[in-house]
Amino acid sequence: MCGIVGYVGKSQAYPVLIEGLKKLEYRGYDSAGIALHKGNQLMVYKKEGKVSALEDFVQGKDNNSTVGIGHTRWATHGEPSDRNAHPHISNSGNIAMIHNGIIENYAQLKQELLQKGYHFNSDTDSEVLLNFIEDIQKNNACSLEEAVRIALKRVVGAYVILLLDKDSPDTIIAARKGSPLVIGIGKDAHYLGSDASPMLAYTKEVVYINDYELAIVKADELVLKNLGNEQVTPFVQKLDLELAAIEKNGYDHFMLKEIFEQPQTIFDSLRGRLDLKHEQITLSGLDKISDKLQQANRIIIVACGTSWHAGLLAEYVIEELCRINVEVEYASEFRYRNPIITDKDVIIAISQSGETADTLVAMETAKKQGATIFGLVNVVGSSIARISDAGAYTHAGPEIGVASTKAFTAQLAVLYLMALKLAEIKQTISSETYQVLFDDLAKVPKYVQWVLDTQIDSIKRIANKYMDADDFLYLGRGYNFPIALEGALKLKEISYIHAEGYPAAEMKHGPIALVDEYLPVVFVATKDSYHEKIISNMQEIKARKGQVIAVVTEGDEVVTSLTEDTIAVPRVHEIIAPILSVIPLQLLSYYIGVGRGLDVDKPRNLAKSVTVE
Repeated sequence: MCGIVGYVGKSQAYPVLIEGLKKLEYRGYDSAGIALHKGNQLMVYKKEGKVSALEDFVQGKDNNSTVGIGHTRWATHGEPSDRNAHPHISNSGNIAMIHNGIIENYAQLKQELLQKGYHFNSDTDSEVLLNFIEDIQKNNACSLEEAVRIALKRVVGAYVILLLDKDSPDTIIAARKGSPLVIGIGKDAHYLGSDASPMLAYTKEVVYINDYELAIVKADELVLKNLGNEQVTPFVQKLDLELAAIEKNGYDHFMLKEIFEQPQTIFDSLRGRLDLKHEQITLSGLDKISDKLQQANRIIIVACGTSWHAGLLAEYVIEELCRINVEVEYASEFRYRNPIITDKDVIIAISQSGETADTLVAMETAKKQGATIFGLVNVVGSSIARISDAGAYTHAGPEIGVASTKAFTAQLAVLYLMALKLAEIKQTISSETYQVLFDDLAKVPKYVQWVLDTQIDSIKRIANKYMDADDFLYLGRGYNFPIALEGALKLKEISYIHAEGYPAAEMKHGPIALVDEYLPVVFVATKDSYHEKIISNMQEIKARKGQVIAVVTEGDEVVTSLTEDTIAVPRVHEIIAPILSVIPLQLLSYYIGVGRGLDVDKPRNLAKSVTVE
């Protein structure tokens, strides 16, 4: 969750670190700090609050250095404060360290260190790990590199750590397990980061560090070793990413920019896979496990948050089109549930970042029991991509806004492709249905653009009307139920308004008790097999004076006659409609959040990539 950066080279480190932290602030923004190596001393500056607060704090202070590390914190152990901010300094003052992750056995380690006379200046598990490393170095009279290697064999948990040693002015020591680390290779310089965004302005050549690897990084040298002290050959990859992709480009917020990018990102996720000329779908990752999928007893989808909602919709679509039993699991529950898994199961793991800790552990659990793993991620070279047996990348590009928008619709685009391709292979779909779904899917980018071009004024009006509400209810049926869940999640994340998503048919089993003249109820009510029934649900809400808002198919006069608060989307097959229906709900959340004066790009208490439990 935290963001980490590092630089070692010939240039000044401070500007590189501070700009890198700004690009990683979406990963954690409770506090920020840097450590710089100068001569035989370590200069540490850290401050509660956003990176701008750190920048103000450092102004006028000595920051002349060519080696440094930086951190934006998302608090786990210890409240946000100056004392809990990273970097931490060891008891001797010889080592500075930043850490992303959680050390699960920190309490035991801390007790041992207290008995040895160590003292602690923070409430963090990170400071415990740092002093544990120093204690090993002192007792074994070994190098910092060796002390890190020994310490990490005993540590339980997830981590990326970057360390500076007062006695090694030209070196950063780094190691990872369960949290991401990327090292960029520049001219007489190396850049370190939680992802590639801090180094895009300087290099396109990167190395993704694997679990249990340790990096010794100098300006002109990168040495990788495993915890057995065996040297590992770095695998250098070329980034297919432009700096402009992580800039706002004139938009007020990244979230709005990313919503408006969806016609392109959906097109990019379909491009090269949806062959309009030959009416064929090509998915090499799916082809790789085609036999396993055809023989599978079931598909288990594991994911968290918004990705779980994409998986839930995929369950509906795959079962309908492919006639395979599909189960959707919260990865955080699946990993602890001792699930029954066999070699006849296929696991689809969905994650924007490809680093989601719970999803990674769920995959490892299933893999040990013989299941085939298919990863669906947005980040090339991510951990989930590397440990999957096969997979597919979405092409949403960097998503900086904490609340997922374009990554969600890109996931849906690829999941639709997978369902259609598998249905064709299994011959469980008629040629007529295949043709309709194929054609509608190809038109989705154009239809999303239509929504963005024509519905903004209606959405803004509705947002202004309801932005002071205390609660919202989101209702949908069939394929639109997962979109109701996603709409409610977006509103909670962005506006801090309590919202619940429900199947519309379940309304009478409890939630209708909440309905009064103050409750806005959002219906995802595009024309489908359930249309008449969801109109009945609207009537029930109106009879109790509830405020009805509806996402409708363009030209639906029946629903429009029931409420003035409607947002239209183009008519498509009901299976494809959800990828259009979610766009107005993203925008509604955005404009309500902005109207309430909130930072929609960095909602409180949330982080973009959940790399710890």
